[in-house]
Formats: sequence, C-alpha cells, structure tokens
Amino acid sequence: MTTLWIVFAFMNLDVLLKTGLCAETRDQILSITPKTQEQVDILKNVSTQYETVLWQPASPQYIKEETQVHLFVPANSSETVTDLLQKHALTHEVLLADANELVEMQTMNSTDPRSGATFYERYHTLEDIYDWINRTARDNPSTVKTILIGSSYEKRPLYVLKLSFNDRPNKKAMWIDCGIHAREWIAPAFCLWFVHYSLSFYKINQDITRILDNMDVYVLPVVNPDGYKYTWTTKRMWRKNRSIAEGTDCVGVDLNRNFDANWCTEGASPDPCTEIYCGTFPESEPESQAVADFLRSRKDSVQLYLSIHAYSQMLLFPYSYTLDEAENHRELLEMSQEAAQKIRRYYRSIYRYGAGGKTIYLAPGGSDDWAHKLGIKYSFTFELQDRGRYGFLLPPSFISGACNEALLAVKTVALKVIEKTPAPTSPPRTNEGSRSWA
Repeated sequence: MTTLWIVFAFMNLDVLLKTGLCAETRDQILSITPKTQEQVDILKNVSTQYETVLWQPASPQYIKEETQVHLFVPANSSETVTDLLQKHALTHEVLLADANELVEMQTMNSTDPRSGATFYERYHTLEDIYDWINRTARDNPSTVKTILIGSSYEKRPLYVLKLSFNDRPNKKAMWIDCGIHAREWIAPAFCLWFVHYSLSFYKINQDITRILDNMDVYVLPVVNPDGYKYTWTTKRMWRKNRSIAEGTDCVGVDLNRNFDANWCTEGASPDPCTEIYCGTFPESEPESQAVADFLRSRKDSVQLYLSIHAYSQMLLFPYSYTLDEAENHRELLEMSQEAAQKIRRYYRSIYRYGAGGKTIYLAPGGSDDWAHKLGIKYSFTFELQDRGRYGFLLPPSFISGACNEALLAVKTVALKVIEKTPAPTSPPRTNEGSRSWA
C-alpha cells in the first residue's frame, strides 16, 4: 500500500509540474491585464526588474489600461513577482508554465545532414543557416546568387540570396528580410522556407511562377546575426543587436528603431539600456546601414519591401512613426485585407491588418517606414504566429503552419504589386499544374 501511495504521489507531482501548479521553480510566461493607471505603473516597474523580459508590448512605455501584457518571468523571480501581482490585485494567467521545456524543444534536432523536407520544419543555428545559404547557391547556380552586403557589429557576414529566373530587361524586384529581432526565430525559418518553396515549386505552382517570372527576389535570412547567435548560446530572449555603446554597460541597439524615418521620436528611446534603444544616429549600426545602402542602390527596381517578424499575427504597413496615413494608404489597406481574408479562408487563422502606428503603437525608425520613404510604395511588416500562447517559443511543429500562412500573404501582395506595376514585356503564362503549399 505504501509503495502504491508513493507512485501515486510522484504521478501527481508530475501533473503539478506540467500544469504549472508547482511551477515556481521554472521559467514562466504570464499574461497580465492592468485595469487601472496604478496597476499600469506597478506592472511597468515589475517589467523592468527581477530579470523579467517583456514580450508584449516591446517596451514598458507601451503598457496601458485594459491591454494584455505578456511577461517572461525567470524561475528565481517567480515567487516574488507573483506575490507582488497578487498584492496589487493584478490578476494573471500562466500562458506557459515551463518555458525551459519549449526552449529545449526549439533547439532539439536543429541539424539534418540529409537536408530533407523536415529540415524546414526545424529551427537552425546561425552556422547551419550559413551552410544552407552556401549549399543553396551551389546547388542552384543558374537561379541563386549570394551577395555579401556587409557585416555585423561582430563582423559576421550579411548574405543576401538573389533569386532570378530570367534576364528580362528592366525587371522589377522584391525584398524580404527576416530576423531583425534576435528572439523571433520563426522569422529566419520563414526566409529559408520561402527560398526552398520558390526553388521547388517554380513552374509547378502558378502563383509563385508568375511572381518569379516577373520579379527578382532578394532574401536576407538573418538581419541580426550577432543577436541571433546570442539567443542560441546565452540568452534566448535577447532582442537587439550586440553593439557596445561608449559610456554604458548596456549592450545592443533595436535595429528596427535605427532607420532614418522620424528617428528616435516618440516610440523609441535614447537610453541604451532599453529594448527600443534607437542608437546614436540613424543607421549607426552596420546591419541597418548595410540594408539601407543595398536598397538605396536598387530603389528603382525594388517595388515591394517585406520585413518578417513575430509574434501576434498582423499584417502592418506604413506608417508606424506617425498616426498620419500614407498617400497610398487605401492601396496598402486593400492588399493587406485581401491577404488576411485569404489566410482566414484557407487556414482559419485571424490576422489583424492596418497601419502600424494605429494598429499597435508608435514605432519610429522602422525599416518598412524607411523603405516607403525611400520610394518603395508597397512596404509591409508581417508579424507571424502566434497570438501569444507560445510567443517567441513557437514549437517546431508550428513552423509549417506559420510559414504557409505567411507564404500566402507574400504571394497575395506580390501578385497585386505585379498587377499595379506591369513589366515592360511578359512571356506567355502557362498552366503547369495546381500542386501548391498555399
């Protein structure tokens, strides 16, 4: 009888651990919604102390009444933070009772020497992504070219893959970048997915065939290689790059506040210790400068700019630095609306859409606003899965779903851009079949 009781006790302990009822020894993700200004102020203080990391919104300054806040709470702060929330009547929900388990799940089996289809349903280290870039260019010499556009603060290369399927004169192009924020692992996963899909389904899927016949595509899989590397080796929740500013112990600039679009106004911070630090001047960071220089040199051909982020399932467009509407606001709204409707129809996932400043909050110095200001009329930021259940720790089993949704959105807006900016000459379209991922 005693033995049975011990077995039963251990079984119950396991259940408690898995359900979060005994999770004070594990890293957690909490969802908290402040109801009063006092609670807002308390939560702002909590989010800057105890080694917690604010997941949503990106900075304490965005916390407001009746708005959901997602907070990463490390195990050693869990009891203190929970007591503080209870003391001030801040009700909270445990979104993830064991974040460590999900981190392990994301990093498991990251390499696949056979490079089969499952390679694209896993997250990969920076070294594996560099190997993949080299292998992809080597295996597709007629269609894929590697372009070194610069290097990071820690001197890691910034490689762009150019996909080009014909030499048509005056050909238009689109740009896709991923991983500007280090902890958003689903973003680089999408860039790899998109390239693989394009190479696999050209002349098979009509939509991608039409896009690639009419446009070259530039893909930067990891804008922020130093930060991405750091999330694999040291601190999974790191957001910024890894540059070191003089006169402070704080590290890193938010690259998506470092572009020359109303730089460092409301919604960014001049404080190097914040998550939305704008840097010392526009394009102060080698990563953002490399992207800007490259796009400036091709501003006449690049018609579509896409920046891939996570999480929250949103299709955003300029402006984020002001509540004013872009001159082509209606066009951008209609394109993102159509993409969101298609995602809902095919995958039953709901994506919000709209101008960044009105849809979430003011965020100056962003790459999409800068690209639009440069003259790339069709400029978007896509926030991929999910809406907060897993956040930055989206399990590998969700990669294919997240990427297929994003792929459908990319195809939708790219086809619209082709309609609006017809190429000088167009070869006849052929119907190569209906096999499709999206």
